[in-house]
Amino acid sequence: MGRITASALARMLGDPDSSMSAYRWLFLALRSLIANGRILHGTALPSERDAVAAVGLSRTTVSRAYAELRESGYARSRRGSGTVAQLPGGPVAGGAEPLPLGGFGPLPGSQAVDLTCAAPNAPAGMLEQFEAALHELPRYAAGMGYYPLGIEPLRAALAEYYTRRGLPTGPEQIIVTSGALSSVAAAGRAVLGRGQGVLAETPTYPNSLLALKAHGARTAAVPIGPQGSDLDQIAAALAEVRPAAMLCLPDFHNPVGTLLDNAGRQRWAAELDRAGAVGIIDETCAELWLDDRPQVLPMAAFSPNLVTVGSASKSHWGGLRLGWLRAPRHLAAALARARMSMDLGAPVLEQLVLANLISSGQTLSEATRTALRENRDWMIGELGRILPDWEPNRPAGGLSLWCHLPRPRSSALARRLTSVLLAPGSTFAVEGHGLEHYQRLPFAQDRAQLEAALPAIAAAWEQVAV
Repeated sequence: MGRITASALARMLGDPDSSMSAYRWLFLALRSLIANGRILHGTALPSERDAVAAVGLSRTTVSRAYAELRESGYARSRRGSGTVAQLPGGPVAGGAEPLPLGGFGPLPGSQAVDLTCAAPNAPAGMLEQFEAALHELPRYAAGMGYYPLGIEPLRAALAEYYTRRGLPTGPEQIIVTSGALSSVAAAGRAVLGRGQGVLAETPTYPNSLLALKAHGARTAAVPIGPQGSDLDQIAAALAEVRPAAMLCLPDFHNPVGTLLDNAGRQRWAAELDRAGAVGIIDETCAELWLDDRPQVLPMAAFSPNLVTVGSASKSHWGGLRLGWLRAPRHLAAALARARMSMDLGAPVLEQLVLANLISSGQTLSEATRTALRENRDWMIGELGRILPDWEPNRPAGGLSLWCHLPRPRSSALARRLTSVLLAPGSTFAVEGHGLEHYQRLPFAQDRAQLEAALPAIAAAWEQVAV
């Protein structure tokens, strides 16, 4: 069981909110820290006496706040440990991003570290965002609750978001979905006939390919290099394959992590137009910059024939289960029909949460961005120490490293491991095989999980790298 010191707690709490009573502020601040994972389940809180000295509040105030934490289920008394933070009902296992590996993360009760998933945890403040959205919900509860294209505040907020980024957009061009994969699937239904071809870079995000293949699309591959998209090869493949559409990941490509500049975006868009192919632009990772904010335009700024896919899963939280399409005007109706053939709308409460976040300019939180940057740099350093013959990239954004292995043993490594779950390089191949010289290593997990995983990976590598 961990323990947090009184001085550390005081720093995390910050200054009291003078608009409410002191005990209420302390209770709400502590509840928020626990609910948002900044104080972990099972962590012993400072004694009331130590907290009084560090926070500068009275003993009565601290005692009442601790008591309310216990009454609300966010703390318990434990002999010998005082007050211990907890999540009501305990933390729920799982919730990781499933990949086509024949499973959905660790089995119940497993202690394995899941490195098949590249997604951050919910940021601090998500509980408060839901509480604020609840106050707006009655306006929508008076109706039937179907908003197949999304509620207007969210569509307006997303339109303004694209306009701020240099891509003028009206709310009528925004279609809200239940996630990026739903957006990709809707785009495929709108622009592809069954059996028509889709071109994709390899490696690529495998779930997007599954969404397109489910509609009957035939896939063809063009390789992406370690420095990013090879536009000469893309142009040649478009001319040869003549696909109806192409899946494009110009923003911190998953899994390679590369970012395409404006000149490259302009040329890629022109090549798509020349080939008569619709570009499906996956911007899921566009806000995941870790060093400097990219000075690039959305790729759809360079052609009126590009469909843009966005998602809240990586930039905000996967539990929101919201994505969207930014549609060219001439495709908006077809995309809307395709979207409504899949389901009749996303949950209203979650849409209100996301509308408020985007309207206030919140994308990836600074705390999350800092933690990701530190994890990336730490992981690169550790790999250099314990696996010096591996060659990881250093992405300027995204959620994972793409490592070149000295031997083609990625699948063997994944099979050998028991305490860590890995997705081998072949998972990201358009063809479903190959890329055995590569391994994706997400760094979005808690540092303690990464610290446990890397030595296990190094030990397993010694056994399979023969």
